[in-house]
Amino acid sequence: MEDESKLGMNHTGMQMAPIEGPRAVAFAREMPVDVLAGRDAFAMERTAYIEVADRIGSVPVPGTVKGMMQTALGKITGKAPEVLVDKLGQRLAFERTGTRLYEALITKVEAAELGRTKDMCRDLHRICSEEGQHVLLLKRAMESIGADPTAQTPCADTSAVASMGILQVITDPRTTINQCLDAILTAELTDNAGWELLIAVARQTGHGAMADSFDAALEEESEHLAMVRNWLASRVLEEAT
Repeated sequence: MEDESKLGMNHTGMQMAPIEGPRAVAFAREMPVDVLAGRDAFAMERTAYIEVADRIGSVPVPGTVKGMMQTALGKITGKAPEVLVDKLGQRLAFERTGTRLYEALITKVEAAELGRTKDMCRDLHRICSEEGQHVLLLKRAMESIGADPTAQTPCADTSAVASMGILQVITDPRTTINQCLDAILTAELTDNAGWELLIAVARQTGHGAMADSFDAALEEESEHLAMVRNWLASRVLEEAT
């Protein structure tokens, strides 16, 4: 694999157009755009759509007796069990995507055929395996309260959309290992925050044992985050010097 960063014929900047660049600036000053008016128009248009839009899906009604009893009990005690189900569905979907992200990153790293990536590959395989174990953990947690782990909850849906850019970066054959690490760092930061919130929601809704079962997953995710940070920092600093 070529060096991570290299000089080339990048024509996107104005310095590469010493004549046309200043002309474009002069034209912009002579024919200014009413930015505020345009912003207000966009805001009004978006507001109109927001006011009539439906929500992105719904949390499914429990399809089991256990699920209906858990939901009824939660409502009686003033809780909102559907919030927990939604966040469980979100983490399950994100962890499932996480295994795909790491599978793609492993392919990228192995294709580099660099001696220094052997240890990284070993650790990436372990992380990928742990992400898969987290999927099973969340599946069992949802089943324990009668929820359907195969359902796409609203937060799972929006989380999948948000993850699309990260997956596109890592699966793009042109991207470098460092660029992929940069992308997956975003995923790990989100993942850690997501687990912290899920644990808090589980405790808030009276599922302390479930929250306790997630502590080990959060600890593993914290380790994943630290490893990705260290890989990225060491590789970029090495390249810079």
